[in-house]
Amino acid sequence: PYFVSIDQDLFLEASLHSSDPLLQLFLHTCVASPTRHNSATGAHAIVKDGCVKDPTYATFHSPNGHTLRFKFKAFQSIRNTPVVYLQCELVVCRAFDYSSRCYQGCVKRSKREANS
Repeated sequence: PYFVSIDQDLFLEASLHSSDPLLQLFLHTCVASPTRHNSATGAHAIVKDGCVKDPTYATFHSPNGHTLRFKFKAFQSIRNTPVVYLQCELVVCRAFDYSSRCYQGCVKRSKREANS
């Protein structure tokens, strides 16, 4: 466990352990939720589909594509629960593959039309 106060900056780093210099990481989704197993119930989205959802989210320079560094403020939306779980999904891509998910960035999902 890591203990933080409301409005405290929470700094995170994710690293890919690989000797291949042509791989890079992309933060696809990151949510905080009151339960360990279901990130949809009562979840607070920080990043979703590569799009920043939390206005306190910020990235930091990293020495290579194998490392992601970011921060956000501990928030009040899940204050009623004593424990919050952070669940992040990362994508590994080939560097300089401009058709990869890493280079698409924020992808806003369009709503589908309901057929009768």
